[in-house]
Amino acid sequence: MAIQAISSQLSSTAPANTGTQSASATPSSSGTDSKATTPSTSTTTTAQPSTTVTISSAARAALAEATETSVQTAKEASGGDRQAQRLLAKEQANKLS
Repeated sequence: MAIQAISSQLSSTAPANTGTQSASATPSSSGTDSKATTPSTSTTTTAQPSTTVTISSAARAALAEATETSVQTAKEASGGDRQAQRLLAKEQANKLS
């Protein structure tokens, strides 16, 4: 499983996006022509460097244990999983406190 990192640095050539657009109106000298001119926008795309990260099997197992539901924990505890049994005992002790 590969995860790509996203760089938080902005390129110095990329335009800043402030979330607002502005349009400037230039009335003609006669006052009868009321066309609004909008500035032309050009988008510059730059390639961002990417990094491939690999996760070890131990880290995957730890993530699976941390994100499992209480139903899964109870099922594993009834099947003889010592870690699940300790977790259920700890949760039961916290409920009594």
